[in-house]
Amino acid sequence: MKTITIEGQIRTEFGKKATRQLRLEEKVPAVIYGGAKEINFAAPATAFKNIVYTPDFNVVEATIDGKAYKCVLKDLQFDKVSDKLIHVDFLELVEDKKVIVTLPIKFTGAPVGVKAGGKLVTKMKSLKVKLLPKYLRENIELDITNLELNENVRVQDVKAENMEIMNSPRIPIASITMTRQLKQEEAATPKGAAVPAAKAAPAAKAVPAAKAAPAAKK
Repeated sequence: MKTITIEGQIRTEFGKKATRQLRLEEKVPAVIYGGAKEINFAAPATAFKNIVYTPDFNVVEATIDGKAYKCVLKDLQFDKVSDKLIHVDFLELVEDKKVIVTLPIKFTGAPVGVKAGGKLVTKMKSLKVKLLPKYLRENIELDITNLELNENVRVQDVKAENMEIMNSPRIPIASITMTRQLKQEEAATPKGAAVPAAKAAPAAKAVPAAKAAPAAKK
């Protein structure tokens, strides 16, 4: 799994004035919790770019004043006006302590329903799971090869080892819906109607009979 590294410095001053000063220096305050103690630090805004602006799940190794902490992104706060990042929360990974994270879903296979003319509609892009740090992965693979027209794949259909899925089991993740063209074709075909037979070949023209020979003269 990809690990992103950031470097920061311990925060010794707090409050509005200290936070304003960090912003002037283009730094973002952050915290690491979940371990032996809470770590408050600050790092350049650019250091968080590969963590914040990506759909991928990554493990973060934060080096704070020379000491490394392995953690995962937990929460982000943005300014309501400028939309700039103003605070980051990390959860420290402890070997024997389970964590709750959100992992992206990776769809694999070409659905038979799509091959039949349907359209794949994804309703969930990630799943919330509980697991030990050693079982963390970049994504959860979901094979949708056998998904047919008008069928759904639900949370309960996901087989993921060494983790507990926290989402409700009946929530649909993806479905194959009928396209407008397919609906029109189905509506135009009467129910129970037989497939139209091929047109019969035109009948062969009758060959004219041979003229009778003239009667012999007496």
